[in-house]
Amino acid sequence: MRFFDTASLSFSAISHYPMRSGLTALGIAIGISAVILLTSISTGLQRFVLAEFTQFGTNLIGITPGKTTTAGISGAVISNIRPLSLDDADALRQLPQVIDTVAVTQGSAAVEYQKHSRHTTVFGTTHAAPKVWQFNVALGKFFPDDDPLTARPYAVLGHKLYRELFKNINPLGKTVRIGGFRYHVVGVMESKGQLLGFDLDDAVYIPAGRALEMFNRDSLMEVDVLYRAGTDAGKLSQRIHKLLQTRHGSEDFSIVTQEQMLDTLANILGILTMAIAAVGGISLLVGGIGILTIMTIAVNERSNEIGLLRALGSSQKQISFLFLSEAICLSLIGGVFGLILGAGAAVILQWAIPALPTQLSLNYILLAELIAVSIGLIAGVVPARRAARLDPVEALRAE
Repeated sequence: MRFFDTASLSFSAISHYPMRSGLTALGIAIGISAVILLTSISTGLQRFVLAEFTQFGTNLIGITPGKTTTAGISGAVISNIRPLSLDDADALRQLPQVIDTVAVTQGSAAVEYQKHSRHTTVFGTTHAAPKVWQFNVALGKFFPDDDPLTARPYAVLGHKLYRELFKNINPLGKTVRIGGFRYHVVGVMESKGQLLGFDLDDAVYIPAGRALEMFNRDSLMEVDVLYRAGTDAGKLSQRIHKLLQTRHGSEDFSIVTQEQMLDTLANILGILTMAIAAVGGISLLVGGIGILTIMTIAVNERSNEIGLLRALGSSQKQISFLFLSEAICLSLIGGVFGLILGAGAAVILQWAIPALPTQLSLNYILLAELIAVSIGLIAGVVPARRAARLDPVEALRAE
């Protein structure tokens, strides 16, 4: 039996029972579409989150007060932790390979201009924030490098906050009240969008020293260190650790590099993607069981055909290949329809919910199709072997 004869018989058998073949292929199609849709959401989410975290650059090291691990020591006995101060940020700036640092504290307060008022996020930062965070000023300038203890009451508005308070009026030189204190507006930041749901444009930036006083705090929330490209982040972290431990007398701080954060994030999202793909794989397994069931029924129904083919000289291997090809064809048809359904659903979902990122991955598409063919092959093995082992005489007598 020639290959084309085998293919013709396979397609003829599939088309002879269109309803049954369609429902069998549908099981595979649903599994494939589920894998493609779920992995496209996961891949899109992974790229979205990584883009969000890297929009401030990748050559960053963050230092926060307190240790992330306590070695089982109760938090009640570490009340003598030294605050992370503006002097610490200045000392870190002097380290080799460090371009600049930005001290950060955060709170919320009402920002008022004439009759307009908006309760929003207040960031206390230092003059290097635009350079370190790659966050440009759209109008005016950022506040200058004043002495933190005597910093002038300057404020820089986020883009959305500027629109809400001033509409189309030039805000430069105007006076606003932030938390009850008067500040002169010296600049407006460019639109930066959201970071993991937090609106960076709906905020106001003031000198860190004044923010500490406003919120009655002793310690900064964080110090971000920008270092030169090509610098070994691990070695620089060790220098930062040594310097701060010398200044504080103990390790009462935590250091996280951007590389560590991105690696951890990538690992978590990678595991999530594989878990989601496994959920879709369950649907493929169900589809495979459907093919196994249908092919077993087909062997029973087509005993006469098998006997006739054997009587005409077809070998067991050819009979086996005939039924295997039918199973593979069913899975391929289901795989193609599943690809269309999954890709279409991903496109529609992206259109309907723009905030939910979807990203079709060629690797996962090819993997899903390969799995579909493999399932068809595996599901068809047992029925094919059973058909090949039928006695020709007994098969011709069957009804």
